[in-house]
Amino acid sequence: MAKNKIINLNDHLFAELERLGDENLKGDALKEEIERSRSIGHIADRIINSGDLMLRARIAADNTVRGDKLLPSILGADYGPDSDIQQ
Repeated sequence: MAKNKIINLNDHLFAELERLGDENLKGDALKEEIERSRSIGHIADRIINSGDLMLRARIAADNTVRGDKLLPSILGADYGPDSDIQQ
């Protein structure tokens, strides 16, 4: 279940939604699941915000007047010609 792509985030979120929708979940088990869903939601927000930052950086790099279209390596852009890391 260790898929580390934003596209897979939906699978995790919908799986949690299904667990929360289980009408047999009661008492402490329900409270634990609610706490788990809060944690998952918090992490999902951070992943989405991080992806948004990288997308905005990519758009900014594409629209630069410098022409080199380099992205800072801190954004994980250490691939191909879009990197500020010399390979």
